[in-house]
Amino acid sequence: MKQGRLLVIEGPDGGGKSTQAKLLNNALAAAGYEPVLAREPGGTRLGEEVRKILLNPEQGEIGPCAENFLFMACRAQLVDEVIAPALAAGRVVICDRFLLSTLVYQGIAGGLQLDEIRASAAMATRGLVPDLTLVLDVPAEIGLDRVGNTPDRMEQKGLEFHARIRQGYLDLAKEDPTAVVIDSTREIEVVAKEILAAVMQVLED
Repeated sequence: MKQGRLLVIEGPDGGGKSTQAKLLNNALAAAGYEPVLAREPGGTRLGEEVRKILLNPEQGEIGPCAENFLFMACRAQLVDEVIAPALAAGRVVICDRFLLSTLVYQGIAGGLQLDEIRASAAMATRGLVPDLTLVLDVPAEIGLDRVGNTPDRMEQKGLEFHARIRQGYLDLAKEDPTAVVIDSTREIEVVAKEILAAVMQVLED
């Protein structure tokens, strides 16, 4: 049986993660890989319900510690229900966000200790590590402009917060051997082509 692969698409809000995840899914399906497309938070019945809480602009303030555990609950369910079974079956899993998002949003920008987040993640992810992490980089002002007039609760946190988010991704990507940073300010098709090239290097290795 072919080895399953976990491909994660990360980056600041407005970087085009969801769009690129769908394009990658379509490209791999056309190439015969039968990929599985997942997203965080969400991807399961439980995850989608918690997603509503986490992203609802009317929810009000949720502290970074509570956010961390809500995201971890979604992640644990997604790993158990979707990701782990797909990998065990030799499938390629494309996940729109994973642990790196929590390290950046609740850790670097939210103030939690990264070691504490990683400790809570050890149980939620069962130690699962991506084979490739694609960080779609976009300046905060461009990303927020792309979000438009209906930002979710996380997107409403302002330019300074999102500038810390962007820098956090860039800093942690330097320490992550699975990470590839991709300039997401370019045309969608150009970004998609670069993503597919990076993915094929991993899949054909």
